[in-house]
Amino acid sequence: MTNHTACRDKSSILLIYTGGTIGMKEDPALQALTPFDFSQILEEVPELGKFAYRIDSCTFDPLIDSSDIEPAHWVALARIIEENYDRYDGFVVLHGTDTMAYSASALSFMTEGLTKPVIFTGSQLPIGAPRTDGKENLISSVEIAAAKDSEGHAIVPEVCICFDNLLMRGNRTSKASSDNFRAFRSENLPPLAEAGISIRYNTQLIRKPEDWDAAPKFHKELDTKVSILKIHPGITPQVVRNILCGPETRAVILETYGAGNSPSKQWFTQLVHEASEKGKIMLNISQCRAGSVNMDIYATGKCLKDAGVVSGYDCTTESALAKLFHLMGKSTDNGTVKAGLEKNLRGEISK
Repeated sequence: MTNHTACRDKSSILLIYTGGTIGMKEDPALQALTPFDFSQILEEVPELGKFAYRIDSCTFDPLIDSSDIEPAHWVALARIIEENYDRYDGFVVLHGTDTMAYSASALSFMTEGLTKPVIFTGSQLPIGAPRTDGKENLISSVEIAAAKDSEGHAIVPEVCICFDNLLMRGNRTSKASSDNFRAFRSENLPPLAEAGISIRYNTQLIRKPEDWDAAPKFHKELDTKVSILKIHPGITPQVVRNILCGPETRAVILETYGAGNSPSKQWFTQLVHEASEKGKIMLNISQCRAGSVNMDIYATGKCLKDAGVVSGYDCTTESALAKLFHLMGKSTDNGTVKAGLEKNLRGEISK
C-alpha cells in the first residue's frame, strides 16, 4: 500500500446525485426524510471546504430509488460524465446501495480508457442523521476522486465503490449487508485503497490507461435480453427450459454450485445442449461469493463446458450481467460476444 497526498491545485469534482439515502435529511416541519439541495453541500458537509477543491453538483430529476434503477439511467449517467469529462478532474456518483454494484459494474464497461476517477458512494443512514456514515463516505470519495500523482495523473482512474473506508473496484463488488456500515464486499480482489489517518493506495492493483492523453470511449449501446438461472435443489425441468430456451432471452447467466457445478441429471444436460443449439449464450458464475469457476475439475462442469457454456471465472453476478449487456450491445454476433466474455476487459476477472 502506498500513501499519497491529494494534489489540490485547481482540482475540480462533479457530484452526481442519482438518489438514495445519502442525500436525505429530516424536514422538521414534515417530520419526514426529504432530499437536500446539493448545491449547498458545503453547508451539510463543511469538512469538504478544507480541501479547497471546486465542487459542483448535478441532480437527477426525478430522483431514482436505487431499486428502480434501469439501464436507461446508466446511459444517462454515462452521458453526464462524457459531456463534463473535460471540465472536471473526477466524478463522485451518489447512489442508493441496493443496486450500486450493478451500476458501478455497468459504468465500468460503458467507459473505456478512463483517465479520471468515477467513484460511487452512498450511505446506510441519511447524511443528516447523528450517526450517519454518509459524511465519511462522501469525504473519502471526494478526496480519492481528486487525488493525483506527482505527474498530475489521477491515482485511481477507474470506476470504483467507496464505502466504509474501503475503495473497491466497482465491477468486483457486491452488496453484502443491509444493516451494517460495511455494506459492500470485494471477495476476489483486495481493496484498491484504505482510508485511515491517511489514504493508502494499493497501487499495483490499480488499472491505468494505455494513453493518458487519449479521450475515453463511452459505450452507451446495451442489449438487456439476459436472464439469470440460479441452480438449486429441486429445480424443475419446466423452470430450466423456460429460462434457458425462452424466445426473448439471448443470454443466460447460470449461477451454479461451487467451482461451476450443476445437476448431473440427463434432462438438465439435454436442456443445456438444446439452448446451445438454439444459439443461446450461457455464462457460468459461481454462487459462492469468493473463489472461481473451473469447469475442468468435476464431471458436471465438464458437461457444461462441452455444451458451449462459457466460464465466468471469478466474476460477480452484477459484473457478469453488465458485461453481457455491454458486449451484446456492441455486437449481434453471439460468437463475438462469447469471445469477449473470455477476456478481462476492465479488471472484472482474475485472468
